[in-house]
Amino acid sequence: MSNPGSLKEVYADEMKDLWSANDQMARAVKTMASKAHDPKLKQTLETSVDGINKHRDALKSLLQEAGAEVAKEHCQGMEGLVKEALKHTGDDAPKKEELLDAEIISQYQRMSHYGIAGFGTATAYAEALGMKDHVTRLKAIVSDIYKADEYASSLGEKLAKAAAKG
Repeated sequence: MSNPGSLKEVYADEMKDLWSANDQMARAVKTMASKAHDPKLKQTLETSVDGINKHRDALKSLLQEAGAEVAKEHCQGMEGLVKEALKHTGDDAPKKEELLDAEIISQYQRMSHYGIAGFGTATAYAEALGMKDHVTRLKAIVSDIYKADEYASSLGEKLAKAAAKG
């Protein structure tokens, strides 16, 4: 939407952008999961794709409840993050398994942090609009992403230590 005239329109735009970001991230994470060597990392990424898809479904529902058009708008920010992630875990990927897994985590976390920022912003908008149910649901999504990010951090630290020894 061009030139939104109200916070409700800005809120809807944010959710449409997040929907696109989620779809792009899910595809990238699925690709990275297929390249992961560490079984815990592979499982984390596969579980993450399921979570991302649930978040996408929540966005669709929130858009509908807000009376907004249920459609996504292409997220150029995530497009850049995905392009970078696939570059660093594809043709330009490290050859050593431990290094590739560490790179996968790094790229996964960059995309996750983008999601945290977007969902956090949407939560603030919903709060300002007095949409209490939306706030509760969006906060739950932010919490899910934080939990996944924290686990990825701890796994990344272990893998980085292993890579440093090799």
